[in-house]
Amino acid sequence: MKDQLIEKFRATYGRAPEILAYAPGRIEFIGNHTDYNGGTVLGAAIDRGVAVALAGRADGQRRFASDEREEIVTLRADQMAKLSGAQSWVNYPLGVLAALPVFGARAPAGFDYFAVSNLPTGAGLSSSAAIELASGLVFLEAAGERLARETLVKIGKHAENNFVGVPCGILDQGVSGFGQKNHLVFIDCRGPRFATVPLPAGAHFWIFNTHTKHALVDGLYATRHRECMAAAQALGVSLLVETDAAALEAGRVKLAPEVYRRAKHIVDEIARVEATSTALAQGDLAAVGGLLTASHRSSQHLFENSTAELDFLVDTLVATPHVFGARLTGGGFGGAVMAMTDADFGDAQAQTVAAAYAKKFGAAPDILHTQTGDGARLLT
Repeated sequence: MKDQLIEKFRATYGRAPEILAYAPGRIEFIGNHTDYNGGTVLGAAIDRGVAVALAGRADGQRRFASDEREEIVTLRADQMAKLSGAQSWVNYPLGVLAALPVFGARAPAGFDYFAVSNLPTGAGLSSSAAIELASGLVFLEAAGERLARETLVKIGKHAENNFVGVPCGILDQGVSGFGQKNHLVFIDCRGPRFATVPLPAGAHFWIFNTHTKHALVDGLYATRHRECMAAAQALGVSLLVETDAAALEAGRVKLAPEVYRRAKHIVDEIARVEATSTALAQGDLAAVGGLLTASHRSSQHLFENSTAELDFLVDTLVATPHVFGARLTGGGFGGAVMAMTDADFGDAQAQTVAAAYAKKFGAAPDILHTQTGDGARLLT
């Protein structure tokens, strides 16, 4: 990937890059929509991601290009307005540039920028966080700034919340930033506090990308966010992490039925993250798998951020030998399902699942067998 990035940078700008960085995509292992509710979450950085190259310019121009777009987007350093259409991908690095002064860091003035990705699009693996963190690393290096990893993660989240306009929590950036091979990343989102948790040997991840996406996905995400905040307010807490199952039931009469369902999903999901951490420490992958599937059922029936395609994949996978459990991964409303399997689940089994899906929905999902990987870093 590094050689590809350097080659594409040279082909685009006619010179070599000066700074290279990489950040991985992530699997949301368990903890669906718990992050912006102040809860806990477990995620895994994977062995695919986004790499960014940068070289300085003396004329103050900022030029952005990527392997997924033919156009070079050229801006002055004082042009910080949000872009639209085919140029909207530039909002992720632009948002990082806008966030740097908020965290006391300088932004580089002029530069040439190129990004490459080997993450499948629309699979819920958070290419947005990966490009934010990789961009943050090259911008900070170009400006001669040194910031703590926690601050880099917060810069990425700030960019997504305040510039791109997605009210995400810190899951995506936190896992991409703190990932470690053969480990999961545990995040207590109230701190936030980050820790790594060893992943027992024998666990494999398979991603089944449906390439389906609800037309109103951004609006639906924002609606779920508002519903959770409304539930917290009605229950007299600032965030749903501050309540529990008993308090939720006691306050149920204060909540509209759909708001109660959203809150119950979050409260139960936070409990499932704790139970999953315990099962991982005991090496009990069967118990972990059961919790993953229970998480999906809660998304399906309570949070209602699943789809018929995702539900079919989960139903098919959990009925397949050597699968511990399966659930949607990411924000939902389309996207992908993650299955945790043992080593005996292979491509033949995955293709059988894909064929069943194609028979029902007319097109096979993309399949990705992935491993855990290390977090965001400069490349030398």
